[in-house]
Amino acid sequence: MEKQFNPTNEDLGNCVALEHVNTAVPDQQIATLFYVAGLGLTRDPYIMVELTNMWINIGRNQIHMPTRPPYKPEVLRGHTAIVLPSRQALLLRLAAVKDRLAGTQFGVHEASGYVDVISPWGNRLRCFEPDLERFGPIQIGMPYVEFDVPMGTADGIARFYREAIKAPSSVEKDAQGACARVQVGTMQYLLFRETDRPLPEYDGHHIAVYIADFSGPHRWLKERGLITLERGQYEWRFIDIVDPDTLKPLYRLEHEVRSVTNPLYSRPLINRNPDQTNINYVPGYDAIKPELDH
Repeated sequence: MEKQFNPTNEDLGNCVALEHVNTAVPDQQIATLFYVAGLGLTRDPYIMVELTNMWINIGRNQIHMPTRPPYKPEVLRGHTAIVLPSRQALLLRLAAVKDRLAGTQFGVHEASGYVDVISPWGNRLRCFEPDLERFGPIQIGMPYVEFDVPMGTADGIARFYREAIKAPSSVEKDAQGACARVQVGTMQYLLFRETDRPLPEYDGHHIAVYIADFSGPHRWLKERGLITLERGQYEWRFIDIVDPDTLKPLYRLEHEVRSVTNPLYSRPLINRNPDQTNINYVPGYDAIKPELDH
């Protein structure tokens, strides 16, 4: 029999890519030690190479880390998932920087299937090895970002993304409770997991996404007074996620929304092979491809 395919499985929705997570840090040197030497990621060699900001490449994604007054770190309420080629190599790199990160919040917690790593300022990163079934062909990348949200908000958050942003969204329930799942790119998701734990106040961190219908969501949000910044023709921002029916605020998270005509869209990012050293150097293996060859 001829194999049947469901075309709707390939529908992406209006969000075509989650590009970066932005959290301010107070010290670029410590950030380099943790993100570059410890995690094995790559500092963007072309943009933000001064001492006031750092862009860290993770496959086709990034973490942005500005350093600015009042020099307080921003901490995402949840965790960022990262796919890296080798769990064992990651653990060896983290062990090598452990002593130099003493006195910070740095921590490593091994679990079945992933490694939880805490940054020097308390940001949580959940590190996975490549998994074709779960993450597709990603060898290095950011498949999802999970946020802790108040109880009873997952349904409204999912409806907000469906109606305002035109992003496929649903609410899933598992042993941990309810979670809104929002598709924001190919094999990329925002997860909003309900918790009864007290949550800290929003501190200004943000995410960046690219959308195809740039004007539609802008119009929806502007009509409701939710646009907080318009930066030229390629970018606008909003902070409040609201119930689309009542406009009741549900969660605060700044979204840097970019058009696919933005010159930065799909910019090729360099990803180094952290196993290369001057001692064991092998020609031709300086870089890591973000995805497996098909």
